[in-house]
Amino acid sequence: MELERGTAELYMRHAFAQMLDVADRLGDTRVNDRPLGADTNAVAALVVHCCAVTEFWIGHVALGRPTSRDRESEFSTSATVADLHAMVESTLAQVAEDLADIDAGRVQADRTGRQFLEGGDESDGAIVVHVMEELYQHLGHMELAADALAVRG
Repeated sequence: MELERGTAELYMRHAFAQMLDVADRLGDTRVNDRPLGADTNAVAALVVHCCAVTEFWIGHVALGRPTSRDRESEFSTSATVADLHAMVESTLAQVAEDLADIDAGRVQADRTGRQFLEGGDESDGAIVVHVMEELYQHLGHMELAADALAVRG
């Protein structure tokens, strides 16, 4: 069974929509707050990280686009809610193009990075599932962060 492109895009859009719902709930006054101090992540930083995860794994690992990703800086980034909406919109537009390229078999020959996928599955579908796994995992982190911020008042 292969993962359908439309299904993959639907679930990625759904994850990002829920992330933006969390950001919207917090608003600009709380979206950059770290719920339990400097060792925890702000919702804005997690959204930025998820956009970067998507670009890295699908754009770089699957399709071979160059990357200058600075993973550590993703977690210290601040953004407005409007910035996050724009970033997610851009990410999803690129995802639609990228999934079409993957579906058409326009993937890179260099398999570097794929060895880190679950169970040694280096398929294109495994990359897409890995991205979805990351998106939903971090969505959970965002919801917990928002809950912790609500408790703090």
